[in-house]
Amino acid sequence: MPRAIRAYVRGIEALNRLVGRFAMYLIFAMMGILLYAVISRTVFNAPLIWVVEMAQFTMVAYFLLGGPYSLQLDSHVRMDLLYSRWSPRGRAVADAMTAGFLLFYLVFLLAGGVSSTQYALEYGQKNYSSWGPPLAPIKIVMTTGVALMLLQVIAVFFRDLATALGRPIEEGRTARDGGGLP
Repeated sequence: MPRAIRAYVRGIEALNRLVGRFAMYLIFAMMGILLYAVISRTVFNAPLIWVVEMAQFTMVAYFLLGGPYSLQLDSHVRMDLLYSRWSPRGRAVADAMTAGFLLFYLVFLLAGGVSSTQYALEYGQKNYSSWGPPLAPIKIVMTTGVALMLLQVIAVFFRDLATALGRPIEEGRTARDGGGLP
């Protein structure tokens, strides 16, 4: 593979590893929000109107910002009837051939996310709830997560293509081999 493609793959994987490791801790933020709500309601008899939406927003950020890192680690759920029996090269060929479908989906999802984010920013869109938070921050996070997933899918495609051609991109300390985990 050309040096530029190898640099792209390493750069995107480093970026998604950093963002994904940050996103891992959002689950603790969500648990803290929910714990605060329980204590507020049961101990102080003061229910909070913002808790459910804030927990949902945190979960969305956790899911969408952590997704590219999960893809990099190859830890997504996969329907595996024959796949595990194939050689690494055969799996790479299959993955490279099916990557186009995922890229197609993600491009349209990103276009919709950008459009929705622009609308939220331009018109100050708020959620229809008693709390009524602005939606622009979560839409920015969602669009960023989709963009990072798109970039990671392209990186995985290049990695699979190189493996299918018999010239794998060396892993180094990437997340796929567990080298990036503590």
